[in-house]
Amino acid sequence: MKCLVVEDELNIRNMLKTMLSFHGVCDSARDGIKALQFFTRACREKEPYDIIFMDIMMPHMDGLETIKKIREIEKNMAIDESEEVKIIMVTALNDPDTVFEAYYQGGATAYLPKPFTPEDILEEIRKLGF
Repeated sequence: MKCLVVEDELNIRNMLKTMLSFHGVCDSARDGIKALQFFTRACREKEPYDIIFMDIMMPHMDGLETIKKIREIEKNMAIDESEEVKIIMVTALNDPDTVFEAYYQGGATAYLPKPFTPEDILEEIRKLGF
């Protein structure tokens, strides 16, 4: 499994990266701009990510805008929907409008509110078939 963690809080980013590294290769980015660079490079090198853990509130480019751009890149590269990267939104925002936007307008696969436990992360990975 190849993962990308996109999170501006260093402690959370490091915790997720450490935990996910036990399950495969795991990169991390502190904002959406860097995440898009990682994602584009991985697609070009034919080594795409299987799963992305994406925070919503980040500097420079928030998570919702980032996943919209990721879905555009996939579309432009003619990546079949069944092969799209799975994106789990990881955020302190847990209001219905944010959830709606993440799923239906942004293209998120799952939504995990903070605070979360390692067990919560593993359960989300299992739900997605990893």
